[in-house]
Amino acid sequence: MLDLAALDPTALLPFILIGFAAQLVDGALGMAFGVICNTLLVAVMGVPPATASARIHVVEMFTTGVSGISHLIHRNIEWPLFFRLLVPGLIGGVTGAYVLSSLHGELVKPFVLAYLVAIGIWLLVRGLLYPPKIRKPTVIVPLGLIGGFLDAAGGGGWGPVVTSNLLVQGAEPRKVVGTVNSVEFFLTLAVSATFIWHLGFADIAGATLGLLIGGVLAAPLGAFMAKRFSPKLMLVLVGVVLTATSAFGLWQVLK
Repeated sequence: MLDLAALDPTALLPFILIGFAAQLVDGALGMAFGVICNTLLVAVMGVPPATASARIHVVEMFTTGVSGISHLIHRNIEWPLFFRLLVPGLIGGVTGAYVLSSLHGELVKPFVLAYLVAIGIWLLVRGLLYPPKIRKPTVIVPLGLIGGFLDAAGGGGWGPVVTSNLLVQGAEPRKVVGTVNSVEFFLTLAVSATFIWHLGFADIAGATLGLLIGGVLAAPLGAFMAKRFSPKLMLVLVGVVLTATSAFGLWQVLK
């Protein structure tokens, strides 16, 4: 049973700040909650990688839900795109979770990260040098399948893969961020349901509770920011975040 009285608020504060910062970026730009949380938990706080990953997946169940509702309120969701991503995303996610035991996600991780670094640089250049031209994306179903599969089998990747590729195709940035964030709730729910069942409610104590508090507090602010960023600024910010986080991840894998 979770004993709230035994929790030390000062011990929770660093994890609240980490969750807040990570979700603020994720809610505004459609990516990087897992990457930022995992980097700060493992490299700065000294949390074991497996424990950090487990806690992040629990927290994402709640942060993506609040973020999705916030994007709905701010009208950042494009419903035809939402449903076209939802079904293939769920199929890819469930498939990725199913084959995780036989196909290690680390095998493809360096190639995916190198690809995302290139996409991030292109988005940054496009945002700086070319006025963005909004047009309907055409490649959606395969993107949902691949993004869902990599998110489950590789421990993350839905936001960076799906958001960045939709932006490259010319979709409206704030609609992309809102829609991808909203679909991610259902993806996280499907992939994490069994894990939550075995984990139990008591594990939401400590660091996980801190990440949860910070993430839920930041989720409405991220949706608010996404609505007010210009397409040009969003392309630049997504390019910077995607390039930096993917390059760091690639360096970690190859070192």
